[in-house]
Amino acid sequence: MAESGSNIIVAKNAGFCFGVRRAAESIEERLVQAAPGERLFTLGKLIHNDTYNSYLAERGVGVLDESEIAEVAASASAESSVTLFIRAHGVTRQTEEQLGRLAAENKHFGYIDCTCPYVRKVRAAASEHSGEGKCFILMGNPQHPEVVGILSCVEGEKYVFSSADELEAAVESGMLGDMHKKTAVMAVQTTFDLSEWRKSREILKKLCTNTIIFDTICGVTEKRQSEAKSLSEQCDIMIVIGGRESANTAGLYDICKKNCPLTYLVADGRELRSILLEIKSKIPRVKTGIVAGASTPAGIIQEVLEIMSENTQTRAQTFEEMLEKSLKTLNTGEVVTGTVTSVTDAELQLDIGAKVTGVIAADQATDDPSAKLTEMFQVGDKIDAYVLKVNDTDGVATLSKRRVDSDRNWQELVKAYEDNEVLEGRVTGVNKGGVEVTINSNRIFVPASQTGVPKDKDMSELLGEAVRIRIIEIKPQRKRAIGSIRLVLRDERRAREAAFWDSLEVGMKFTGRVKNMTSYGAFVDLGVVDGMVHTTELSWKHIKSPAEVVSIGDEIEVYVKSFDRERGRISLSYKTEETEPWRVFKNRFAVGDVIKARIVSLMPFGAFAEIIDGVDGLIHISQLAITRVSRPEDVLSIGDMVDVKIVGIDEEKRNVSLSIRALLEEEARGELAARNEKDSSEADLTEEPEEAPVAPENTDTPAEAPEVAPADLSEATAPEAPVDTPEAD
Repeated sequence: MAESGSNIIVAKNAGFCFGVRRAAESIEERLVQAAPGERLFTLGKLIHNDTYNSYLAERGVGVLDESEIAEVAASASAESSVTLFIRAHGVTRQTEEQLGRLAAENKHFGYIDCTCPYVRKVRAAASEHSGEGKCFILMGNPQHPEVVGILSCVEGEKYVFSSADELEAAVESGMLGDMHKKTAVMAVQTTFDLSEWRKSREILKKLCTNTIIFDTICGVTEKRQSEAKSLSEQCDIMIVIGGRESANTAGLYDICKKNCPLTYLVADGRELRSILLEIKSKIPRVKTGIVAGASTPAGIIQEVLEIMSENTQTRAQTFEEMLEKSLKTLNTGEVVTGTVTSVTDAELQLDIGAKVTGVIAADQATDDPSAKLTEMFQVGDKIDAYVLKVNDTDGVATLSKRRVDSDRNWQELVKAYEDNEVLEGRVTGVNKGGVEVTINSNRIFVPASQTGVPKDKDMSELLGEAVRIRIIEIKPQRKRAIGSIRLVLRDERRAREAAFWDSLEVGMKFTGRVKNMTSYGAFVDLGVVDGMVHTTELSWKHIKSPAEVVSIGDEIEVYVKSFDRERGRISLSYKTEETEPWRVFKNRFAVGDVIKARIVSLMPFGAFAEIIDGVDGLIHISQLAITRVSRPEDVLSIGDMVDVKIVGIDEEKRNVSLSIRALLEEEARGELAARNEKDSSEADLTEEPEEAPVAPENTDTPAEAPEVAPADLSEATAPEAPVDTPEAD
């Protein structure tokens, strides 16, 4: 803010904005250089300020509406040429095309386009980002000339809303249709209310996932609104100067009124005098703020300032004096400090205290091409930037934050080299000789041999990757640095290995990947170093090759059996007590259990049957059948599945005795018992009972016993043979 005296504060950004000033300067310059008989016209009012428009009329500048263009153009001649000025708000695309045709047809008719560059930016967005599959949404006043002109550039579906509430109501009513099937493109009138714009953006983001948003509020508009809010919060009286037709002036009035009830809108000094009696008694004792719309000339602001200052004890500086003190001239190569006033992912706009707006493009704001400016910066941030170019015509200073960062961070790079420090950067370029790593806006070259990428691999795999690097050479004169990724990777690997060996203990468990296999074992990648599982530690049973158990690429659970740090060797085991076959067998089976087993080998003394993987039992030849068996292969073949009974377990020798005969005998006894029971039942039903014999009286000779038939030995069960089981080999 610029202060006049102790009680009156004039907003620094009061008065003509860049676009209006550009239009006013263009017509002022033409008034001076006009040819004899040349007639000057504006297409509509040049700006929304009646006082200034009256000043132009007094100097002979006429005002045309669009219906009069053709007639005036036709009247242009060598003696009475015509020059038409397009106002800062712009005109419709159709009018632009008409003016172009008329100027081509009559060399005595011409026009000067004074459309504000910020407005042209919105028009370009409307033209390039509309059409099939897109829905263009513009936030602004539908009747404002700027908005009408922007909408004329849109092809296809388009809408305009004057507030966030109006947009939200349209969304809820379904007026916009199915937004999921199209791309929503949103832009905003350059003088739209900033808070309403922010609300509108959030509404659209919730509605659509596929959106393109152009933050086209003029940087000066943002500054004015921000300044008006700040000033009205600290002042007791606010004076807003501007035309009642001016959209930005109305916006400033609304902002001030919210914070300061004693806010007055005046067009010029004459209107101020009409309300002066109301506020005159308060001026010496209170703080008064003055803001002005973008179409307010400096002369009117000065007039208001002098009237206000008549009631203070101090001299009023001219508005021009205050403005010149607060605004500095920029030169290419300077470093300036600015405050962020607008942030998009394409650029930053800064208030740099000059007559131009500072603009930092995304590639000049950060080294990271994937970074989003909206996540890195906020409105209000202070930024130091290098002035690349100043364009007074467009009112823009092109700045670079990276240039400042690079200069400042070069010394940090030199110190990192001296301290052998590891730095973090991102690979931003690849060529045949190596890669380029950017760190704090400084580029470090890494030769191919120092990238850590094998010769048979493509270095482009590193592009865009974050890497750690050590500077190995500095060339101060050229500000050139050479670095190495490989040395950092080597040192980090050694550190990880050392930490691994320090923590290693016998019995530690790891999940590793089978990396390689030999005839004697498998090598397992433990993440830092490799260990080996010998063939005997892969399985509880005898195997000929590791491939019988694992494959290259398998992830397996192993534990450390032993290690030798000096030799860098680690012996691993894949076997565990829980999977030890004898333990599994003991947990599942007991003597007397009947199980299924597979015949795996035949010997002269019997057959071996696999009970579970790793545990076999012996069926002695005497236990193969009830009858005598000469050779096991007479009754069994390898691969047969047979039912057997566990008849003995030798814990010490880990031998298991099995029997088929025991099951056959049990079956035979069951069948005999069933047959005897059946025969007994049939005899009871068919035979007559016999008279019991009567013993003879008075005889010394005993009675003869009845004859008993001999037992049918063929039905009798053979005596159980003793289990004499030789040890399993």
